[in-house]
Amino acid sequence: MPAIDTDPSIPSIIPAPMPEMSDDECLARLARAVKDHDVSQLDEVARLIGRLAVPIE
Repeated sequence: MPAIDTDPSIPSIIPAPMPEMSDDECLARLARAVKDHDVSQLDEVARLIGRLAVPIE
């Protein structure tokens, strides 16, 4: 089977691992990111929402 050549300039759809944190810390980071209205933090906002959605279900 041929090796898969990955181009580092193409963003991955696989999320970066989230550091272990409590639900409260996760909520606080999400609140700060939303309050800052920083478009560069959209990936982190999505990861934080996903991290919180699992315990809620």
